[in-house]
Amino acid sequence: MKGFQGTASQPVVVTRLRWGIILLLLLAAIVNYLDRANLSIANTTIAAEFGFSQTEMGLLLSAFLWPYALANLPAGWLVDKFGPKRMFSWALCLWSGCTVLAAFVNSYSFFYGLRMMLGVAESPFFTSGIKITHRWFGETERGLPTAIINTGSQIANAVAPPILTILLLSFGWRGMFIGIGLMGLPLLLAWWKFYRDPVAREDALIHAGLTTASKNTGKTTSWGSLFRHPTTWFMVIGNFSIMFTIWVYLTWLPGYLEKSLGFSLKATGWIASIPFLAGIFGVLVGGTLSDWLVRRGFKPVTSRKVPIVLGAALAACFVGPIPFVSSTPLAIGLLSLGYFCSQMPQGALWTLATDIAPKDQVASLGAIQNFGGFLGAAMAPIVTGVILDATGKFTDVFLLGAALLMLGAISFGVFVRKPLGQ
Repeated sequence: MKGFQGTASQPVVVTRLRWGIILLLLLAAIVNYLDRANLSIANTTIAAEFGFSQTEMGLLLSAFLWPYALANLPAGWLVDKFGPKRMFSWALCLWSGCTVLAAFVNSYSFFYGLRMMLGVAESPFFTSGIKITHRWFGETERGLPTAIINTGSQIANAVAPPILTILLLSFGWRGMFIGIGLMGLPLLLAWWKFYRDPVAREDALIHAGLTTASKNTGKTTSWGSLFRHPTTWFMVIGNFSIMFTIWVYLTWLPGYLEKSLGFSLKATGWIASIPFLAGIFGVLVGGTLSDWLVRRGFKPVTSRKVPIVLGAALAACFVGPIPFVSSTPLAIGLLSLGYFCSQMPQGALWTLATDIAPKDQVASLGAIQNFGGFLGAAMAPIVTGVILDATGKFTDVFLLGAALLMLGAISFGVFVRKPLGQ
């Protein structure tokens, strides 16, 4: 970043502060996803304790997702209106409380209600993240910090199986929920103390030299008018299709490893981390590639679409054959490659919203796109549970996931073309 005239020390302060903010968001993303992943890790244990069927567990695993998807719509508007500092603070406080309370459930309805509340509480997080990266980073450097925030979910998914399995075996699933819920409190204190928006001269420096597309304010003047653009709907459809398969991994991978590949609960905790470790690199590759393409002179929208379309199409090619291979190492390899590629779009998806939306509706469009993604995410555990109860196999689950990934690639590749209002 170029310095401010007259004060050589200022650019160093700005750079350190903005990357410190990204670090806080990264840590919060890890905690955020640990709160989501705990039920997946304790899936079979909780089902056995309460006597839940596969379909009931599928419904419970999706209880977080439906409210999360719906709450994204007002959450984006609220972040645009009240700012990311206030909205993120409330979100972190509420989702930590919901996780701790879940340790004391004694019925299906109580459990289901708390998972719904958790979904609402977590909805402002990623919309706050893209609002922050839009404020603190220019168009040629925005992909990497957005990708870093999104790697938090992949780091959490990678460490969740071994760490949460150890906590589960040592303290039971209730103790595991309490421990994870309390992790959000120090982050809340750090966030409230250190976060601020850029001052005017910082904003002028960060956003100097923007392209016409990036300065787009469009003719969109209201939240509802975003839905009048076909681009918005294809972003919703595309993200729905990609997130479906991702959430099959997030909610049913431990169950697949136990039931189909024959691993023990203890072994599953370690094996399940392999695809999620690959996902960390997938997010970073996608975000870095999109920024590199912008710097090479490609239009921002095109630069974000490349990792989205390429990642989704390749993921389909790796996921589809999984149920037909007989080698366990090969199955794990395909699972890992499929998840790596499915994560390439993740940082670019959020950055795409910042390049397509009018400046004052960045969080709103990102939230609408995320709403579509989490409709797909909510369907994934339910459909998987129903298929398993009907067939006893994951074959149709993987084939459906591959088909939807290809649909996502087509939606973004063919129908998302330019910023709104142009």
